[in-house]
Amino acid sequence: ERRAQNILLLAASWFFYAMWDWRFLGLMLLTTGVDFAVGRYLAMEEDDRKRKLAFGLSLGLNLAVLGFFKYFDFFIGSAADLLRAAGFDASEPTLRILLPVGISFYTFHGISYTFDVYRRDIQPAKDLLDFAVFVAFFPQLVAGPIGRAHIQLPQFENDRSPLRADQVRSGLALILLGLFKKVAIADALAPFVDQTFTNAASSSWLVLLAGAYAFALQIYGDFAGYSDVARGSSRLLGIELPLNFEQPYLSRNITVFWRTWHISLSNWLRDYLYIPLGGNRGGRSTTYRNLMLTMVLGGLWHGAAWTFVAWGTLHGLYLCAHRAFTERPGGAGTAHNKVGPFTLADVLPAIGTFQLVVFAWIFFRAASFTQAFEVITGILTFQGG
Repeated sequence: ERRAQNILLLAASWFFYAMWDWRFLGLMLLTTGVDFAVGRYLAMEEDDRKRKLAFGLSLGLNLAVLGFFKYFDFFIGSAADLLRAAGFDASEPTLRILLPVGISFYTFHGISYTFDVYRRDIQPAKDLLDFAVFVAFFPQLVAGPIGRAHIQLPQFENDRSPLRADQVRSGLALILLGLFKKVAIADALAPFVDQTFTNAASSSWLVLLAGAYAFALQIYGDFAGYSDVARGSSRLLGIELPLNFEQPYLSRNITVFWRTWHISLSNWLRDYLYIPLGGNRGGRSTTYRNLMLTMVLGGLWHGAAWTFVAWGTLHGLYLCAHRAFTERPGGAGTAHNKVGPFTLADVLPAIGTFQLVVFAWIFFRAASFTQAFEVITGILTFQGG
């Protein structure tokens, strides 16, 4: 019964993906097959050098696929702009790469799997079918939550109990809540946000401020709404996906924000980028470097534009500043960074944290640095309009 369920889920997931563009299904099949084979090899091989080579093959393939399709245009365009700025005649190639939907998510599934098997944190999947469903599972394929093998693979490998009434009720409630966030909040605010940022040079500072706050609500409605729909849909299929948002705009500081916003991405960046870079095991400067690299790359993961890099850089600076503040003599210490119930004492810190988050969102939403600075300048100079 479990195998039949997985065959149905895999067929549905591949059909779902192929309905966008069937030609890109081959990319998913390639990385799935390679990651599965490398996982099996890593479990059997004892020679460290051979294991590193095999892991490097899997990691290199996933990053090459992600890098080519998501960042080729970005880096070629940036290089051409740089050469033109230096006075050279640089024409860009006419090749324009179409971005396969969900590529950032399913490549991250494969990377985390082979990473965990390489570190011997988990046993490799024994059945290609189970692994393929984990990679392609359609509720989370387009926008997350990002799957983790140690959480989800056992759910595909073991028999699932028949659905209970409470699972159906809570699953449907999550779908309805997600649709409300997406349609009634995000989609309702989107036209105002678009108009505000497009007309930033001529809009009044109050309209610009309202547009920045509206985008903060829009992007929460989009991301958290989709996560709720994904979790609810998955629950109806007997699979539990991890919580991805936990009231992030009520965070008392920026560290707590990143423990409650897009939690599956935050955890992925921590476990597969920040910690392998050295985490906080070196000196203070090394820790700050690792934080900055992690957040800058996290910004670039969201989109191939320098405005996303600026967004990630700002959050890296926020996190470094907060870490320095809490570690100083007489500072609040790490206990202040734990996620807990919202209290009266958190009101003012949460309001302050929210302003920092909204300021960074301006760069995330803006089509260019020019547009971002038009919004910021308009607000800070109390622009009329």
